[in-house]
Amino acid sequence: MSASGAVYQTMIISIASQKGGVGKTTTSISIAAGLAHRGKKALLIDIDSQANSSKVLLPDFQHIRPEQSIYATIIDRKPLPIRPSSVAHLDIVPSHILLSNTDVKLTTAIDHREARLKSQLSTVVSDYEYVIIDCPPALSWLTINSFTASDKVLITVSPGYFELDSIVQISKTIQEVREYFNPQIDLMGFLFTMSDPTVNSKTSLRVLRQTYTDSVLKTVIPKNTDIRDAHFHRQDIFTFAPHSKSAQAYNRLLVELFEL
Repeated sequence: MSASGAVYQTMIISIASQKGGVGKTTTSISIAAGLAHRGKKALLIDIDSQANSSKVLLPDFQHIRPEQSIYATIIDRKPLPIRPSSVAHLDIVPSHILLSNTDVKLTTAIDHREARLKSQLSTVVSDYEYVIIDCPPALSWLTINSFTASDKVLITVSPGYFELDSIVQISKTIQEVREYFNPQIDLMGFLFTMSDPTVNSKTSLRVLRQTYTDSVLKTVIPKNTDIRDAHFHRQDIFTFAPHSKSAQAYNRLLVELFEL
C-alpha cells in the first residue's frame, strides 16, 4: 500500500537491448520520468552495472554503497533499497559497479537465482502504478531476473545491421523466460531509437518494420543532442528541454504505450 493508502494494479516493464549505446537507458529514464511528470507513481529499478540511470536521477549517487543498491537484493536477497529520485512521484533503486560481478555468482547459485528481484519486488509493487527496469546490455542472469519479474519487455533498436541481428537473440531469451520462469511475460514492442536522415537509418527502420510488422511501435525516437545535454546536467529530458524533439517524441511514446 502506498503512503496515500492507494493500492495500484501495477505494470512492470523491462527496457532491454542486447547491445549498448542504443538508447536503452535514455528510454528507461524518459518513460519513468515522463510517467512521474504526469502524476503517476513510478519506480525505476537500475539493474545495469553502468548505473547511468542512477547517476542521472539520484543526486547523491556518488555516496551509494553496494549494500544500498540493487546489488544487495540480487546477491544477499535484501529488500529493495528504494530512494526518492530528483523527480517528484519517481522513486529509484540504484545500481552499483559491483553488479558487473554478479553473473558469475548467480551462475553457480542453485536457489531461485532467476527470481531474486521478483521476490523482493513483490513486497512493494502495489505502491506503484508503474515499475520500469533498466536492464543491462547483455543477456545475463540479471536480464533474466528482470524478465522474470516483468509483465512486458520493451526492446530498443538503433540503426545498423548488427543491431537488427541482435533482436533474434533477445526474442529467444523472452521465449525461454516465458517457458521456464514467467508464462505471463509479453513483448511490448520494438522501439526504434537514434533515428537520423541517413540511408542506414531509413533502411534499418524499413527492414525492422517489414520483419516485425505488428511489433514495431509507431513512435520513432530521433538522434538529438538535447538528451545528451540533459543527462550531462543530471536531468530528464522533460525537465531539461520540454519542447525539444526528443521530449516530443517521448511524449508521443507515452501516449502510444499508455494512452496518457
